[in-house]
Amino acid sequence: MALSDFVAELDALVEGAKAAFASAADADALEAARVEYVGAKAGKLKAAQKGMGSVDKGDKPAAGKKFNEVKGLVEAAFAAAQERLAGSATKGEQEAFDATEPGDPLRLGRLHPITQTIAEMRDIMGRLGFTAVEGPEIEDDWHNFVALNIPETHPARDPLDNFYLSTASGLAAGDSDDNALLLRSQTSTVQIRVMEDCIAGVASGDGPPPVRIISLGRVYRPDTADATHYPMFHQIEGLLIDKGVTMADLKSVLRLFCQSFYQMGEGQGSEDIHVRFRPSFFPFTEPSVEVDINWQGGWMEIGGAGMVDPNVLRAVGYDPEEVTGFAFGLGVERIAMRRHNITDIRALYENDVRFLEQF
Repeated sequence: MALSDFVAELDALVEGAKAAFASAADADALEAARVEYVGAKAGKLKAAQKGMGSVDKGDKPAAGKKFNEVKGLVEAAFAAAQERLAGSATKGEQEAFDATEPGDPLRLGRLHPITQTIAEMRDIMGRLGFTAVEGPEIEDDWHNFVALNIPETHPARDPLDNFYLSTASGLAAGDSDDNALLLRSQTSTVQIRVMEDCIAGVASGDGPPPVRIISLGRVYRPDTADATHYPMFHQIEGLLIDKGVTMADLKSVLRLFCQSFYQMGEGQGSEDIHVRFRPSFFPFTEPSVEVDINWQGGWMEIGGAGMVDPNVLRAVGYDPEEVTGFAFGLGVERIAMRRHNITDIRALYENDVRFLEQF
């Protein structure tokens, strides 16, 4: 057989195989075409291989090369047909999808209960005319103690009750230098900074402007973690400085705040909330009180408050004969735990998604 005739036979075989594979409508038809063209016993490709023996001896290398090319083309055409039918089957399955069936629920993120509580507090106090301010969490001795009327001998300065920081100059707990640093133990430090800024910005001959601010942030105390204590927690601190401010103003603000906050909760009633003051002592307020509210049939302590001590006003440059003010500090975790009936403060910081998804 002449080489040209053998090549023509192979070309016809390729075209026929491609047409047969392309026209196969299903897997059975494709299998029948495969047996016809590439079957191991009676396939046309097998017959062409046997026919190569009749090619002239000198042309057999070229005939073998051509046969291998044709074999590759036929196998590629068969593989393409398989992919086509597989894609059609997948498309058919997609078209049969029942859109009325419920889909997989999306896992949505939620705000942490502490973040929710802080946002609500900021919103309520904003409506009462208080501006939210922030301050550094690393403080010096002046802002954390001295300006707040806490002398060097006061037990609140004890190294066991504070997180003092070692610095390049070696200052640490017990140093008399005002530059000793520590993690703030209260957000009252922000009040001092705000009043200092107000005094510094006063024009000659003008009196200092009134102050009406809240500070929300983290504070640090080396407490052993248990159901009610944690070495880091959040406080909301309020301060109002103006002429003629009294304890009655303090009680009214706290009552309005508690009335709004505890009735924002889901399912809370509209009953009036009463505020009770119990005498107490804080170095930076005089008189000082513990603040309780009646909640769910009983009294609940929410924090401390009082009139700003005249020594604190003098320390930052205010004249206590001209202005008075009140301050209060509330524990954010305590308020959130009571509102949501959480019994262990550690649950707020364990990052258990099962717990956090409840809020």
